[in-house]
Amino acid sequence: MLFAGLVIIVISILFLDASSRMLLLLIPAALIVLVLSLVGGHFFTEPLRVLERATRAFIDSNSPMHFPAKGQLHEADQLAKNFEELAEVAKVQQTNWVVKENRRTAFVSDVAHELRTPLTAIHGNAEMLLDPDLPPELHDKFCTIIINESERLGRLTNDLLTLQQIENDVLPTRLERINLHDLAREVLDILAPTLHERKANAQIVGAAPDVLGSADRLKQVISNLVDNASRFTPPDGHITIELFGMKGKSIITVKDDGEGFGDTDPRLLFDRFYRTDASRSRNTGGAGLGLPIVKSIVEAHDGTVEAFNLPEGGACFIVALPALRT
Repeated sequence: MLFAGLVIIVISILFLDASSRMLLLLIPAALIVLVLSLVGGHFFTEPLRVLERATRAFIDSNSPMHFPAKGQLHEADQLAKNFEELAEVAKVQQTNWVVKENRRTAFVSDVAHELRTPLTAIHGNAEMLLDPDLPPELHDKFCTIIINESERLGRLTNDLLTLQQIENDVLPTRLERINLHDLAREVLDILAPTLHERKANAQIVGAAPDVLGSADRLKQVISNLVDNASRFTPPDGHITIELFGMKGKSIITVKDDGEGFGDTDPRLLFDRFYRTDASRSRNTGGAGLGLPIVKSIVEAHDGTVEAFNLPEGGACFIVALPALRT
């Protein structure tokens, strides 16, 4: 039956003229081309549809994006790879933003806490001064407290501004060659009255290769470390600034013979407002920003800073900076 039908179709085609036969033959050819186009289009656009669905899922739910290369279409695989890298960058940026926002919130809270104490002291003592029957000796005492707390506020404000400038990469545009021994000597000359008042003996040992940087900033590094050491050095204690070079680095160590920082994680010492002993630090005038400023300045100079307790007692801070060739 099927054979008969085919015979009839062939005989019918033979009796058609040439143009009709050509038209009749083009119809199935066009249908074949159409089917192949649909199949090919579906095959080649499938990776794009997968990419679109994954991208939409990432936008809607922030789910991870992963596009293994299927080899169907090189351009689609390359586009998927680019999207995956873009999603990864966006994820890292989002994580960094969250970390920065948490740090900013914690920083604002810490600043508010630090400001509250001296402001409360100033307000309370100022109220006491309003008493007309206040004895002269108490009047002088309250005035002294107000002056001391005001000075503390000033130091805290200056430290906050310094820290903000450093972390915003606001460093002097003109860097210079610095002799670290001369710089350390300047620091000790400046701190001489403070060291004398605290009965701390300081000395400089050794020499280190010159470095390239900001003299004012690096002077602040040494000054903060020496000042910090002098706060926790017992009367007639010793502070040693040791300089040397090692493996292309200029090393500055500041050692003291105080009590050290105990079992505290050394990394915490460089956190803002961190104190190993809050009450003792407040009494000595510390605001917990000296070491974070040191860390920020050193890192701005492509250096590192570490701390550890000395076996014989006391603390040691080590600053390593890139050395200039002689």
